[in-house]
Amino acid sequence: MDRVNIGLIGAGRIGRMHAEHLAFRVPGAHLLAVADVFVEAAEKCAASCQIPSAFQDYHRILDNPDIDAVVICSSTDTHAQIIEEAAAASKHIFCEKPIDFDLARIDRALTAVDRAGVKLQIGFNRRFDPSFKRARDLVAEGKIGQPHIVRITSRDPQPPPISYIKVSGGIFLDMTIHDFDMARYLVGDEVTEIFATGAVLVDPEIGKAGDVDTAVITLRYVSGAIGTIDNSRRAVYGYDQRVEVFGSAGAIMVSNNIRDSAVLSDAHGVHGALPLFFFVERYTEAYIAEMRAFVECVQQDKTPPVTGIDGRIPVVMGYAARKSYTENRPVKLSEID
Repeated sequence: MDRVNIGLIGAGRIGRMHAEHLAFRVPGAHLLAVADVFVEAAEKCAASCQIPSAFQDYHRILDNPDIDAVVICSSTDTHAQIIEEAAAASKHIFCEKPIDFDLARIDRALTAVDRAGVKLQIGFNRRFDPSFKRARDLVAEGKIGQPHIVRITSRDPQPPPISYIKVSGGIFLDMTIHDFDMARYLVGDEVTEIFATGAVLVDPEIGKAGDVDTAVITLRYVSGAIGTIDNSRRAVYGYDQRVEVFGSAGAIMVSNNIRDSAVLSDAHGVHGALPLFFFVERYTEAYIAEMRAFVECVQQDKTPPVTGIDGRIPVVMGYAARKSYTENRPVKLSEID
């Protein structure tokens, strides 16, 4: 297959970004249609990205026999249903994380995908960041020996609106879910136990909404390795994204991306650029790379690099973390599964 005809479902912030990449930066992708419950958003997206058709009802995309694949960027509560419907329509599927907050609905969606024999890739874009991928490849090549410690720092420059916090599923299922995926990806090992602690230190309104804005999570792996994740909803200096994998023969560290590497030294100190402020800037290359990988999987009939099971496990980890925080004890993933 030389060209993959794609329909985009959801024209919000992340949908518009994917539309731009698919339209102009992903070889082999042909964006035929976009749908959004707010049809004006779909029409605006279609106009800016030269997409032939814009709809309010996404079924218009699923019913189009010329469309080979769909990219799902709608609200989380619609993901599982659209995956099932797209699978029934024999469309290959890219879906933003999470598949759903309910494990039973996730399992139904994955069963539908398996039954239909279509491809499903989940949008954990950080796997495609060149520096994180390099770290993972070096670990896989044995360059640091046996991994002993994994450290992941993930801090947002500012918290999302309280209206979003209330429907996000909480910090562990919304923000940390990316870090749970990275924890597995970096060392190619599964986590068996989680201990999480959290606090409300950024915004009291987040606490009133039933969530925390600051968290530290400890992970125990099958191999015996130990991991830590630290999260904050507000880092005043920018988007803070760092990882380190320490092993028996060495260590790998990935630092923040900055606007430029110029450093000024003067009588008052040594000054450099702050980290990039927004996740879209920080992960532009990764977002393009993940969509290229999806299109190539469809073209070449390959297994997607981030499967449905890869989408399910971080949700289990998120529930384990929340249970651990609530009950103040380590929780085995088997308790959730």
